[in-house]
Amino acid sequence: MGRRDKFGRHGLVRALLLAVILGAAPATAHAQSIGEALAAKLTESQQRSYVLYLRGRSAFDQELQAYWSAVDQKRDGRKKKRTQGVAFVADDYVTTQPPKYDGPSLPPDVAKIVTEVKPPEPETPKPGVADFLAAARTEYGFVPVTVTEREFKRRYAEEAMTLGLSKHQVVRVYALETGGRGTFDMQAGIDPDTRKGRPISSALGYAQLLSANSISELVKYGEPFAVRLTALANQPGVPGARAAALRAKVAALRKMQRAIRTMPNEWGVHVKFGNTPKGYGIHAVNLDADLGPWLQAIKLKGLKEEGEKAGRPNLSGAEIELMNLSGPRTGLEMMEPVARGMPTANFFSQGGYYRNSIVREKTAAQLLAALDERMESSMKKPGAIEFAAAFDEVAQKRGIAGR
Repeated sequence: MGRRDKFGRHGLVRALLLAVILGAAPATAHAQSIGEALAAKLTESQQRSYVLYLRGRSAFDQELQAYWSAVDQKRDGRKKKRTQGVAFVADDYVTTQPPKYDGPSLPPDVAKIVTEVKPPEPETPKPGVADFLAAARTEYGFVPVTVTEREFKRRYAEEAMTLGLSKHQVVRVYALETGGRGTFDMQAGIDPDTRKGRPISSALGYAQLLSANSISELVKYGEPFAVRLTALANQPGVPGARAAALRAKVAALRKMQRAIRTMPNEWGVHVKFGNTPKGYGIHAVNLDADLGPWLQAIKLKGLKEEGEKAGRPNLSGAEIELMNLSGPRTGLEMMEPVARGMPTANFFSQGGYYRNSIVREKTAAQLLAALDERMESSMKKPGAIEFAAAFDEVAQKRGIAGR
């Protein structure tokens, strides 16, 4: 899809013509278009600048909408082809990057006045770890049991290796998702060292699972988790307090299972449920020393299995992260030769594309390389070094070489 910029090669001429038109327009017309309250704060010259900017943005917004509409159409076409088992070709993708605004800018003095008269809507605070814990207690009677950071990493390594995941795969995903210094209770937007910041999403833990991810995994593995906890409680020699705590977790898991059985097993439904108190409570499972490592490791195992089904049995950490970031099927699609050179806009929603800075203005191949590069840098951070050491410790205990 070719791009014709609204203020492209002939942008200066167009802008000047528009300025002449605006200059001829009476101030009352400007006031009607931008509102009396704002017009009263702006000089005539500032009004002209603001209207010029608004018209430029409007033209750009139409161009941008046309671009993303084309992306959606191409994506729908690929879905049909996938259902029919038909291979994708280059024409199934939008081959240019999203347009960028290059029209008239908004002068800083005007922008300041606009913000004063029309302040942005305050953002609704996103739930944090305290909210997840409170919901878990209220909705399910569940109180996660925590351990030290080092012990949580060791348990995670134990579970991951049991599931066939390698140190290389898991620690590199951790390095990317947490910057190589994340803690088991790290939430997106909160600095794991200073504990300052504000939540920007529900992403939690080493693999930064969203609340909808936690729900989806519990749909699949809630019963096996309950069985495993029961087996642990019934082992000979387990202290009475520990056995009672494990059985309490089983009871909480049963309540969670009953809650999720009331809705269709669909991702969109899980996303909505994840934004409710019951969904918050399920998300708190990630914080528990027994359940958290199981839940997060098995999520990565699922990605590995998707790769095996697609003929990619030896996924790198960056390839697993690509699937984690975009969704398993989409991540695998980006690895295909026909898709590797295509803009990443083809593989993300418009909102997701602009939220993830690492995604923007790249091809699929460039995104994969960027993920690998960032992983390599973050592997040198203390948390990643500690996590790698946990894998080595488990491997040594099992008498196998660390991977």
